Amino acid sequence: MTEEFSGLPKPRRYLAILAISFGTALVAIDSAIVAVALPTIARDLGVPPSSAVAIVTIYQLVFVMTLLPFSALGSRIGLRRLYQYGQLTFCIASALCFFAKSLPFLIVTRAAQSLGAAAALSVSSALIRSTYPAARLGRGLALNNIVVSSSSALGPTLGGLVLGFASWQWVFAAAVPLGLISLSIGRRSLPEPVRRNEPYDVLSAVLCALTFGLVIGGLESSVHGDSPVVSIAIIAAGAVIGFIFVRRELEAKEPILPVDLLARRDLSLSIGGAILAFIASMLVLLSMPFRLQETFGYSPGEVGALISPWPIGMMAFGPLAGILSDRIPARILGGIGMSVATIALMLIAFLPADAEHFSIAWRMALAGAGFGLFLAPNARLVVGAAPPHRAASAGGMLSTTRLIGQALGATIVAALLAANLGSGSTPAVVAAVLTFGAGMCSVVRKPQTR
Repeated sequence: MTEEFSGLPKPRRYLAILAISFGTALVAIDSAIVAVALPTIARDLGVPPSSAVAIVTIYQLVFVMTLLPFSALGSRIGLRRLYQYGQLTFCIASALCFFAKSLPFLIVTRAAQSLGAAAALSVSSALIRSTYPAARLGRGLALNNIVVSSSSALGPTLGGLVLGFASWQWVFAAAVPLGLISLSIGRRSLPEPVRRNEPYDVLSAVLCALTFGLVIGGLESSVHGDSPVVSIAIIAAGAVIGFIFVRRELEAKEPILPVDLLARRDLSLSIGGAILAFIASMLVLLSMPFRLQETFGYSPGEVGALISPWPIGMMAFGPLAGILSDRIPARILGGIGMSVATIALMLIAFLPADAEHFSIAWRMALAGAGFGLFLAPNARLVVGAAPPHRAASAGGMLSTTRLIGQALGATIVAALLAANLGSGSTPAVVAAVLTFGAGMCSVVRKPQTR
């Protein structure tokens, strides 16, 4: 990789890192904190729990629909400008949640929150690339992964603490101070916004949103027991629009869906490996609570403690992988990480019938370590290999990949549970097959030139 950029000067670089870290934590905590409050919200608003789940669903749906269009917009109006507009939108929408007296109003404010979060996250990887010297990009992405994983782990605990002392409306505002800090620090420290005088393809943005919205919405519809015919029709409509969208993008100079970048073998393999890895992690993390309670008889509190070694393993090995990825080829680190994860997942699949706490915990930690070794180097390759003016598109594609993988993983878990296979060893075995595939995607990539 050619070192094209030396990063921001010190100490401005450190202030920019703080601003990005606080902004990342804002989005990550909000994504994880709300689930804890759903039963309370359902009771307070007088709606069934199944309806309250729409508070989470609408957030995910708007996120995946708008992430790539926002990343393309950021390249035109300036990364810092869009990043801070997104944070401001999120904070205003959070304040409006205090006035929610009905589920429809709360869903609208959650959609607005998601718009703000998507705008910020769509350009965060590109901002990281503009902040760090090229030789330290892997460390920067590793630090960002630590912020995401630690904030996601903190979210449920913080949500429970807030509910113990205040009404559920405060759950939506718990992370807002992080956004305000990021806004104040980042106003002068983040890289200067660079506008590009190129027209924004509004039609492609709409087609992109419809493609992801209909496909993911159809999958969600099938999971929640709606008519199979209706669900298939929604997915089919999304596929048709997606076909038109991709055909249009193939002719675009700088497409919203970065098909030009995906045409590069190393980047397409990295994106494909990431999807497989995110599906695998979602398979295990969603199915293990059922298995631990129904098969092993652990209490909900014990289940939380037994699953927590997974994110702890990621936090422990993510920084190491980021540092090493500046010196060791990402394809090698990724292959090692997914090999470790595959072994760990097979050990999880075939847990002994009398498995004790430690026996389960170290397997979960080993799996998390494997994913930590894979994700940061993989992200470095995707963001670092793209041309500088396409870094936002590459980062947006990487974030969209995570959302798609999580949605597909949740759908597969629901299908396995419906087939009475979700609380046994099957999810972990399927996940092991997927991580093996992700590892193969990593090792067959071409060696990078430095």
